[in-house]
Amino acid sequence: MKLVWIIGDSAVGKMTVGQELTKITDLRLFHNHMMIEPVLEIFGQFNGSAISRLKDVVFEEFAASNQYGMIHTFMWAFDMPSDWEYVKRVSGLFEDHGAEIYYVELVAPQEVRLARNATENRLKHKASKRDIEQSNQRLINDDAHYRCVSLEGEIPFPNYLKIDNTNLPAADAARMIAEYFHL
Repeated sequence: MKLVWIIGDSAVGKMTVGQELTKITDLRLFHNHMMIEPVLEIFGQFNGSAISRLKDVVFEEFAASNQYGMIHTFMWAFDMPSDWEYVKRVSGLFEDHGAEIYYVELVAPQEVRLARNATENRLKHKASKRDIEQSNQRLINDDAHYRCVSLEGEIPFPNYLKIDNTNLPAADAARMIAEYFHL
């Protein structure tokens, strides 16, 4: 069993790289909006508790399965202790089942991410991003309030790879990940 975290800022390409990685490995993709969008639809607003509980069910069931592994996307605010605890808790759940854990950080400047924020693939899978003006403003606000790019040496895990995917097609980033970690 493997758990591959794909972390990074909003619209950096986590889901898209994850989609490409599923094409070349036996890993299954579980991107954040797979739980966010249904909860938004049902409640009419963001409900973090419901999203978290639903994600936990998926993590618990998947970690106990015979699947090859999971890719999970996460916008990790490195300046938020609660995010570190979340990553530790989810990784621990998988490690309890003998999983190997891998961390991939994607980085790209804000102007690139704003352009990606309106791509067809993103809007297809993330209904809450379809109001582009509002979504762009959330991205800008998140950048102002959270640090979602790690500092040099901040990530203490041995299975870690940082990729600047500013000018890198998602399929190329996925190949780099698969080759680097022998997935």
